[in-house]
Amino acid sequence: MNILVTGAAGFIGFHLTKRLLALDINVIGVDNINDYYDVFLKNNRLKILEENPDFEFHKMDLSNKEKLNQLVKDRTIDIVINLAAQAGVRYSIDNPDSYVNSNLVGFVNILEVCRQKNNVKHLIYASSSSVYGANTNIPFSTKDPVDHPVSLYAATKKSNELMAHTYSHLYNIPTTGLRFFTVYGPWGRPDMAYYSFTKNIIEENTIKVFNNGDMRRDFTYIDDIVEGIIRLLDKPPVNNIGWDRANPDPSSSYAPYKIYNIGNNKPIKLMDFINTLEKLIGKKAKIEFLPMQLGDVKETYADIADLHADVGFYPSTTIEEGLTHFVNWYNKYNEKKK
Repeated sequence: MNILVTGAAGFIGFHLTKRLLALDINVIGVDNINDYYDVFLKNNRLKILEENPDFEFHKMDLSNKEKLNQLVKDRTIDIVINLAAQAGVRYSIDNPDSYVNSNLVGFVNILEVCRQKNNVKHLIYASSSSVYGANTNIPFSTKDPVDHPVSLYAATKKSNELMAHTYSHLYNIPTTGLRFFTVYGPWGRPDMAYYSFTKNIIEENTIKVFNNGDMRRDFTYIDDIVEGIIRLLDKPPVNNIGWDRANPDPSSSYAPYKIYNIGNNKPIKLMDFINTLEKLIGKKAKIEFLPMQLGDVKETYADIADLHADVGFYPSTTIEEGLTHFVNWYNKYNEKKK
Protein backbone atom coordinates (compact mmCIF):
# COMPACT_ATOMS: atom_id res chain seq x y z
CA MET A 1 0.00 0.00 0.00
CA ASN A 2 1.20 3.51 -0.87
CA ILE A 3 -0.03 6.40 1.25
CA LEU A 4 0.62 10.10 0.62
CA VAL A 5 0.93 11.97 3.92
CA THR A 6 1.07 15.75 3.73
CA GLY A 7 2.46 17.59 6.74
CA ALA A 8 4.69 14.57 7.38
CA ALA A 9 7.21 16.62 9.38
CA GLY A 10 4.45 18.06 11.56
CA PHE A 11 3.46 16.77 14.97
CA ILE A 12 0.56 14.49 14.00
CA GLY A 13 2.06 13.70 10.59
CA PHE A 14 5.32 12.52 12.17
CA HIS A 15 3.64 10.15 14.64
CA LEU A 16 1.19 8.83 12.05
CA THR A 17 3.97 8.22 9.51
CA LYS A 18 6.01 6.32 12.11
CA ARG A 19 3.01 4.07 12.76
CA LEU A 20 2.33 3.51 9.05
CA LEU A 21 5.95 2.57 8.43
CA ALA A 22 5.81 0.13 11.35
CA LEU A 23 2.89 -1.52 9.52
CA ASP A 24 5.11 -1.96 6.41
CA ILE A 25 3.20 0.67 4.45
CA ASN A 26 5.09 2.80 1.93
CA VAL A 27 4.75 6.50 2.78
CA ILE A 28 5.35 9.43 0.47
CA GLY A 29 5.79 12.39 2.78
CA VAL A 30 5.31 16.04 1.84
CA ASP A 31 6.00 19.12 3.97
CA ASN A 32 7.10 22.69 3.28
CA ILE A 33 9.07 22.89 6.57
CA ASN A 34 7.87 26.46 7.18
CA ASP A 35 9.14 28.51 10.11
CA TYR A 36 5.81 28.94 11.92
CA TYR A 37 7.58 27.08 14.72
CA ASP A 38 11.03 25.54 15.31
CA VAL A 39 12.41 24.18 12.00
CA PHE A 40 15.10 22.30 13.95
CA LEU A 41 12.37 20.24 15.63
CA LYS A 42 10.74 19.46 12.29
CA ASN A 43 14.04 18.37 10.78
CA ASN A 44 14.74 16.13 13.77
CA ARG A 45 11.39 14.43 13.24
CA LEU A 46 12.30 13.96 9.59
CA LYS A 47 15.66 12.38 10.44
CA ILE A 48 13.87 9.66 12.38
CA LEU A 49 11.43 8.98 9.53
CA GLU A 50 14.18 8.90 6.92
CA GLU A 51 15.87 6.02 8.72
CA ASN A 52 13.15 3.82 7.22
CA PRO A 53 13.68 2.88 3.54
CA ASP A 54 9.90 2.80 2.98
CA PHE A 55 9.71 6.56 3.58
CA GLU A 56 10.22 8.99 0.72
CA PHE A 57 10.23 12.70 1.49
CA HIS A 58 9.60 15.72 -0.74
CA LYS A 59 9.90 19.30 0.46
CA MET A 60 7.19 21.36 -1.21
CA ASP A 61 4.28 23.68 -0.60
CA LEU A 62 0.86 22.27 -1.49
CA SER A 63 -0.10 25.61 -3.03
CA ASN A 64 2.42 24.81 -5.81
CA LYS A 65 0.11 22.81 -8.04
CA GLU A 66 2.71 22.04 -10.70
CA LYS A 67 5.19 20.50 -8.24
CA LEU A 68 2.45 18.48 -6.55
CA ASN A 69 1.15 17.15 -9.87
CA GLN A 70 4.66 16.23 -10.93
CA LEU A 71 5.16 14.31 -7.69
CA VAL A 72 2.07 12.14 -8.08
CA LYS A 73 2.40 11.64 -11.83
CA ASP A 74 2.86 7.96 -12.77
CA ARG A 75 2.51 6.86 -9.14
CA THR A 76 -0.02 4.55 -7.56
CA ILE A 77 -1.44 6.22 -4.46
CA ASP A 78 -3.99 4.22 -2.51
CA ILE A 79 -4.82 6.67 0.28
CA VAL A 80 -4.17 10.39 0.81
CA ILE A 81 -3.93 11.75 4.36
CA ASN A 82 -3.85 15.54 4.34
CA LEU A 83 -2.45 16.93 7.59
CA ALA A 84 -0.62 19.89 6.05
CA ALA A 85 -2.08 23.23 7.10
CA GLN A 86 -1.20 26.56 8.56
CA ALA A 87 -2.12 25.93 12.19
CA GLY A 88 -2.93 28.27 15.05
CA VAL A 89 -6.09 30.16 15.97
CA ARG A 90 -4.38 33.30 17.27
CA TYR A 91 -1.79 33.46 14.48
CA SER A 92 -4.59 33.59 11.89
CA ILE A 93 -5.76 36.97 13.17
CA ASP A 94 -2.51 38.69 12.15
CA ASN A 95 -1.45 36.46 9.23
CA PRO A 96 -4.55 35.66 7.14
CA ASP A 97 -2.74 35.22 3.81
CA SER A 98 -0.81 32.14 4.95
CA TYR A 99 -4.10 30.43 5.84
CA VAL A 100 -5.59 31.10 2.43
CA ASN A 101 -2.54 29.70 0.62
CA SER A 102 -2.03 26.61 2.79
CA ASN A 103 -5.51 25.70 3.96
CA LEU A 104 -7.61 26.68 0.94
CA VAL A 105 -5.42 26.68 -2.18
CA GLY A 106 -3.36 23.75 -0.91
CA PHE A 107 -6.46 21.73 -0.07
CA VAL A 108 -8.04 22.31 -3.49
CA ASN A 109 -4.82 20.98 -5.04
CA ILE A 110 -5.06 17.85 -2.87
CA LEU A 111 -8.68 17.34 -3.94
CA GLU A 112 -7.59 17.68 -7.56
CA VAL A 113 -4.92 15.02 -7.02
CA CYS A 114 -7.62 12.67 -5.73
CA ARG A 115 -9.82 13.47 -8.72
CA GLN A 116 -7.08 12.91 -11.27
CA LYS A 117 -5.69 9.78 -9.62
CA ASN A 118 -8.72 7.53 -9.87
CA ASN A 119 -6.96 4.81 -7.87
CA VAL A 120 -7.19 6.86 -4.64
CA LYS A 121 -9.53 4.88 -2.41
CA HIS A 122 -9.83 7.31 0.51
CA LEU A 123 -8.98 10.90 1.40
CA ILE A 124 -8.60 11.53 5.13
CA TYR A 125 -8.02 15.16 6.07
CA ALA A 126 -7.53 17.27 9.17
CA SER A 127 -10.33 19.51 10.28
CA SER A 128 -10.45 21.01 13.77
CA SER A 129 -12.57 21.38 16.90
CA SER A 130 -12.28 25.13 16.28
CA VAL A 131 -15.05 24.86 13.66
CA TYR A 132 -17.59 24.76 16.51
CA GLY A 133 -16.87 28.46 17.10
CA ALA A 134 -19.79 30.20 18.78
CA ASN A 135 -21.65 26.90 19.32
CA THR A 136 -22.41 26.38 23.03
CA ASN A 137 -23.98 22.91 22.84
CA ILE A 138 -21.78 20.66 25.00
CA PRO A 139 -20.42 18.15 24.15
CA PHE A 140 -19.68 19.26 20.59
CA SER A 141 -21.49 16.95 18.19
CA THR A 142 -20.94 16.48 14.48
CA LYS A 143 -24.74 16.51 14.20
CA ASP A 144 -24.75 20.22 15.14
CA PRO A 145 -24.36 23.00 12.54
CA VAL A 146 -21.03 24.84 12.60
CA ASP A 147 -21.82 28.03 10.73
CA HIS A 148 -20.36 30.64 13.09
CA PRO A 149 -16.55 30.37 13.25
CA VAL A 150 -14.72 32.85 15.51
CA SER A 151 -11.31 32.75 13.75
CA LEU A 152 -10.08 32.62 10.17
CA TYR A 153 -8.34 29.33 10.96
CA ALA A 154 -11.70 27.82 11.93
CA ALA A 155 -13.30 29.24 8.80
CA THR A 156 -10.66 27.60 6.58
CA LYS A 157 -11.22 24.24 8.28
CA LYS A 158 -14.99 24.49 7.83
CA SER A 159 -14.28 25.41 4.20
CA ASN A 160 -12.21 22.24 3.81
CA GLU A 161 -15.20 20.17 4.91
CA LEU A 162 -17.45 21.91 2.37
CA MET A 163 -14.89 21.53 -0.42
CA ALA A 164 -14.45 17.84 0.39
CA HIS A 165 -18.20 17.29 0.19
CA THR A 166 -18.30 18.92 -3.23
CA TYR A 167 -15.67 16.48 -4.56
CA SER A 168 -17.41 13.52 -2.89
CA HIS A 169 -20.62 14.61 -4.65
CA LEU A 170 -19.14 15.42 -8.06
CA TYR A 171 -16.52 12.67 -8.38
CA ASN A 172 -17.58 10.02 -5.84
CA ILE A 173 -14.32 10.43 -3.89
CA PRO A 174 -14.64 8.97 -0.37
CA THR A 175 -13.60 11.73 2.05
CA THR A 176 -13.30 11.64 5.83
CA GLY A 177 -12.77 14.83 7.84
CA LEU A 178 -11.38 14.59 11.37
CA ARG A 179 -12.06 17.36 13.87
CA PHE A 180 -9.02 17.12 16.16
CA PHE A 181 -9.33 18.19 19.79
CA THR A 182 -6.21 19.72 21.47
CA VAL A 183 -3.64 17.08 20.56
CA TYR A 184 -0.58 16.82 22.84
CA GLY A 185 2.40 14.56 23.44
CA PRO A 186 6.12 14.02 22.71
CA TRP A 187 7.54 15.83 19.65
CA GLY A 188 4.65 18.28 19.94
CA ARG A 189 4.26 21.84 18.72
CA PRO A 190 6.11 24.52 20.74
CA ASP A 191 3.32 27.03 20.03
CA MET A 192 0.81 24.91 21.94
CA ALA A 193 0.01 25.88 25.54
CA TYR A 194 1.08 22.60 27.14
CA TYR A 195 4.53 22.87 25.52
CA SER A 196 5.11 26.52 26.43
CA PHE A 197 3.76 25.92 29.95
CA THR A 198 6.27 23.10 30.44
CA LYS A 199 9.15 25.16 29.11
CA ASN A 200 8.32 28.20 31.21
CA ILE A 201 7.63 26.31 34.43
CA ILE A 202 10.99 24.52 34.11
CA GLU A 203 12.79 27.80 33.36
CA GLU A 204 10.83 29.58 36.13
CA ASN A 205 9.30 32.09 33.73
CA THR A 206 5.76 33.42 33.97
CA ILE A 207 3.05 31.60 32.04
CA LYS A 208 0.07 33.44 30.57
CA VAL A 209 -3.30 31.91 31.44
CA PHE A 210 -6.27 33.35 29.58
CA ASN A 211 -9.87 33.85 30.71
CA ASN A 212 -8.42 33.96 34.24
CA GLY A 213 -7.94 30.18 34.07
CA ASP A 214 -11.63 29.42 33.54
CA MET A 215 -11.07 27.15 30.54
CA ARG A 216 -11.64 23.47 29.78
CA ARG A 217 -9.97 21.53 27.00
CA ASP A 218 -10.50 18.04 25.62
CA PHE A 219 -6.76 17.23 25.67
CA THR A 220 -6.13 14.19 23.46
CA TYR A 221 -2.89 12.19 23.54
CA ILE A 222 -1.14 11.73 20.21
CA ASP A 223 -1.11 7.90 20.31
CA ASP A 224 -4.90 7.88 20.65
CA ILE A 225 -5.22 10.21 17.67
CA VAL A 226 -2.98 7.98 15.53
CA GLU A 227 -4.92 4.88 16.55
CA GLY A 228 -8.15 6.51 15.41
CA ILE A 229 -6.68 7.39 12.01
CA ILE A 230 -5.27 3.89 11.53
CA ARG A 231 -8.68 2.37 12.21
CA LEU A 232 -10.21 4.56 9.51
CA LEU A 233 -7.75 3.72 6.73
CA ASP A 234 -9.75 0.84 5.27
CA LYS A 235 -13.13 2.29 6.28
CA PRO A 236 -13.87 4.86 3.57
CA PRO A 237 -17.34 6.36 3.84
CA VAL A 238 -20.05 5.09 1.53
CA ASN A 239 -23.18 6.76 0.22
CA ASN A 240 -25.68 7.08 3.07
CA ILE A 241 -28.88 5.93 1.35
CA GLY A 242 -30.90 6.92 4.42
CA TRP A 243 -29.68 10.52 4.40
CA ASP A 244 -32.68 12.86 4.72
CA ARG A 245 -32.51 16.00 2.59
CA ALA A 246 -35.37 17.53 4.58
CA ASN A 247 -33.49 17.01 7.88
CA PRO A 248 -29.85 16.86 6.80
CA ASP A 249 -27.21 15.35 9.09
CA PRO A 250 -24.14 17.64 8.67
CA SER A 251 -21.73 14.76 9.42
CA SER A 252 -22.93 12.47 6.63
CA SER A 253 -24.31 12.62 3.09
CA TYR A 254 -25.87 10.85 0.15
CA ALA A 255 -22.29 11.14 -1.19
CA PRO A 256 -19.34 9.13 0.25
CA TYR A 257 -18.58 11.76 2.88
CA LYS A 258 -18.15 11.64 6.65
CA ILE A 259 -17.07 13.97 9.48
CA TYR A 260 -15.88 12.69 12.87
CA ASN A 261 -14.80 14.27 16.12
CA ILE A 262 -11.60 12.69 17.38
CA GLY A 263 -10.92 13.69 20.96
CA ASN A 264 -10.54 12.42 24.50
CA ASN A 265 -14.22 12.86 25.40
CA LYS A 266 -13.12 14.05 28.88
CA PRO A 267 -12.46 17.81 29.08
CA ILE A 268 -9.92 18.88 31.72
CA LYS A 269 -9.97 22.15 33.66
CA LEU A 270 -6.99 24.22 32.57
CA MET A 271 -5.88 24.82 36.15
CA ASP A 272 -6.00 21.07 36.88
CA PHE A 273 -3.85 20.55 33.78
CA ILE A 274 -1.33 23.11 35.06
CA ASN A 275 -1.33 21.51 38.52
CA THR A 276 -0.51 18.13 36.96
CA LEU A 277 2.41 19.69 35.08
CA GLU A 278 3.65 21.31 38.30
CA LYS A 279 3.71 17.94 40.06
CA LEU A 280 5.55 16.22 37.21
CA ILE A 281 8.11 19.02 36.86
CA GLY A 282 8.51 19.57 40.58
CA LYS A 283 8.07 23.33 40.40
CA LYS A 284 5.21 25.78 40.94
CA ALA A 285 4.09 27.86 37.99
CA LYS A 286 4.32 31.64 38.03
CA ILE A 287 1.00 32.67 36.52
CA GLU A 288 -0.23 35.87 34.90
CA PHE A 289 -4.01 35.71 34.55
CA LEU A 290 -5.38 37.47 31.48
CA PRO A 291 -8.81 37.96 29.84
CA MET A 292 -10.03 35.78 26.96
CA GLN A 293 -8.20 36.28 23.68
CA LEU A 294 -9.81 37.02 20.34
CA GLY A 295 -10.71 33.85 18.46
CA ASP A 296 -10.53 31.62 21.55
CA VAL A 297 -13.32 29.56 23.13
CA LYS A 298 -13.97 28.72 26.78
CA GLU A 299 -14.47 24.97 26.44
CA THR A 300 -13.98 22.10 24.01
CA TYR A 301 -15.60 18.69 24.52
CA ALA A 302 -15.81 16.00 21.85
CA ASP A 303 -18.78 13.72 21.36
CA ILE A 304 -17.08 10.68 19.79
CA ALA A 305 -20.06 8.30 19.77
CA ASP A 306 -20.11 7.87 15.98
CA LEU A 307 -16.36 7.20 15.71
CA HIS A 308 -16.68 4.64 18.51
CA ALA A 309 -19.68 3.01 16.80
CA ASP A 310 -18.04 2.87 13.37
CA VAL A 311 -14.48 1.77 14.18
CA GLY A 312 -14.43 1.03 17.93
CA PHE A 313 -12.33 4.09 18.73
CA TYR A 314 -12.01 5.08 22.35
CA PRO A 315 -9.05 6.95 23.84
CA SER A 316 -7.11 5.08 26.52
CA THR A 317 -4.47 7.57 27.74
CA THR A 318 -5.14 9.52 30.94
CA ILE A 319 -3.92 13.10 31.26
CA GLU A 320 -1.42 11.98 33.93
CA GLU A 321 0.01 9.29 31.65
CA GLY A 322 0.15 11.55 28.62
CA LEU A 323 1.80 14.47 30.41
CA THR A 324 4.31 12.11 32.04
CA HIS A 325 5.35 10.90 28.58
CA PHE A 326 5.57 14.46 27.33
CA VAL A 327 7.61 15.86 30.23
CA ASN A 328 10.02 12.90 30.08
CA TRP A 329 10.49 13.44 26.34
CA TYR A 330 10.89 17.20 26.78
CA ASN A 331 13.66 16.77 29.33
CA LYS A 332 15.55 14.20 27.25
CA TYR A 333 15.17 16.15 24.01
CA ASN A 334 16.41 19.42 25.48
CA GLU A 335 19.26 17.71 27.31
CA LYS A 336 20.53 16.42 23.95
CA LYS A 337 20.38 19.95 22.49
CA LYS A 338 22.77 21.30 25.14
